[in-house]
Order: sequence, then structure tokens, then C-alpha cells
Amino acid sequence: MMIPSELIETLTAVVRDGTFDAAARSLHLTPSAVSQRIKALEQRVGRVLVVRSKPVRATEAGEALLRLGRQLTLLEDETLRRLGTETTHDRPTTLAIAVNADSLATWILPPLARVAAREPVVFDLVRDDQDHTADLLASGAVMAAVAGDANPVPGCTSTPLGRMRYRAYATPAYAARWCPDGLTAAALGRAPRLDFDRKDTLQERFSRRLARRTLNPPQHFVPASADFAVATRLGLGWAMLPAEHAHAAVAAGQLVDLAPGQHLDVPLHWHQWKLHSTLLDAAAHEIHAEATRALH
Repeated sequence: MMIPSELIETLTAVVRDGTFDAAARSLHLTPSAVSQRIKALEQRVGRVLVVRSKPVRATEAGEALLRLGRQLTLLEDETLRRLGTETTHDRPTTLAIAVNADSLATWILPPLARVAAREPVVFDLVRDDQDHTADLLASGAVMAAVAGDANPVPGCTSTPLGRMRYRAYATPAYAARWCPDGLTAAALGRAPRLDFDRKDTLQERFSRRLARRTLNPPQHFVPASADFAVATRLGLGWAMLPAEHAHAAVAAGQLVDLAPGQHLDVPLHWHQWKLHSTLLDAAAHEIHAEATRALH
């Protein structure tokens, strides 16, 4: 069974843009034509492909076709460039990569910038917790991911990058007020804590390791890496920060290590499609080289 490329392109636009109307605008079609294409594709494969909500979501079958569409687009663009022919849209190829927030804030942008400086590529970086980025790869939303899980997503490869080292930091004033005897179980149970979002488990894991039980302290949620570090320096709470990220603030006396000698390492792995792509391979090469320098 052959699937016309314009039908997959329409499915990709609907899920990407969130509504049939928005997809119609980006494809220069009428909403009715977009709806007809999606129905035709669903009839062809015999599956419901999208949940018609706001925003539109792909079903499991739809995610499989989205992944196929991204792979076909990548291969088509690279083949045309090898032949010296302009791509259909005369635009750089887009590589969608899922990245955890701390990697995005610390080490991963320089290698991507090196790739973009010499290759016809733009990056669509999708931020999520390292324990969830692999899910985006499995769904077909991205082509590669920096993930915490070493197990490869089906149809993908997985290689280790290294470990991000985190330590518990707070301001000197915060430490004097809430942790005068150090980061004890009693202090961890009452001292306000900073969490990135509700997927962030670093502080909880570190607390449980030290206290040997689950605690329920007051929590602030600050879902942006730069603002998360700022909130820590302002004394809102204690937080686990990448040691390299906090070095300057510690040297300036803005932060102190609440548990000297204690740290939490988060292993990171590079996952990408099992697909021969010079652009994906170029990104992987630079990312591995940078990880060798930046990670433990």
C-alpha cells in the first residue's frame, strides 16, 4: 500500500499546528480540503490518526505515520542536496531534537551551533525532563533525544554521553536560617525547596537519599533553567544545580554547598533514528565531542 506524500504532509501540519484551520493556512488549502485529506488517510490505513481536540493530538497510529513523514522528508532533502538539486521548499532541513533543560542551559548549544555554521540545517529543540525525552522520540515528534534511559527506543540507537553532576545549593542566609546544622532530615522536611516542574525529581531523590524517607516540604516551582538558578540565588529555596553551572556563584559567595561531599549524578544518553543521515550524524558527532568535555 502506497501512502501519498501530501497526505502525510497534511497529517504532520495538523498535529504541528494544532488545528485544521492553522494547518490549512500553512499548507495554503481550505480547512475542508485538510479535513478531507485526513479522512482519506484514515480510510487508507484503516485507523483513526488524530484526536480532534484543541490542540489536535496524534493517536498511536498517527504517531507512527508522523515518524515516517519526518524520515521521508529528511531523506528526500539530503538526497536532493547530494544531487546538487534544491529542496522542495528551498529551506534548510529541520532536525527536531528533544533535550533536557539543564543540558540546554549548559553545554548542548555550542555543538549545535558548530553544525549549523557548516551544514544547511535548523534545529527544533523540544525541552523536556531527561526521563521523558525518549517518549518524544518514540512518538515521532523528534528525530533524536538526550535522555536519561540507556535502553534504545525501538528503531533507534542509544550511546552514552556522560553524567551531569548535581549538588545541593542555597544562599548563605538561607543555609543559616533553615539548615544551621546542615542538610539534616529535620531541615529537609521543613525547608522550602525549589523544583523545576512536577516532572523534576532531583531534589526529592537527593532528600530521600539523605533522610532515608520520603518528605513533604514546601515547594516552589520555577520551570525555566535560568530563572531556576536565579530563584536559588535569591534565596527562595534550596535546589540541585549542575556543579559547573553554580561554580561562579559559589566563588562569588552567592551560593554555598549544603552537603559537601554529596552529589547526584544523572546519566545522559544520545538516542537517534537508525537512519543514515549525514545531518543527524554530524549533530551526533559534535554532541558526543562536547559531552566528553562537559560531562563526567
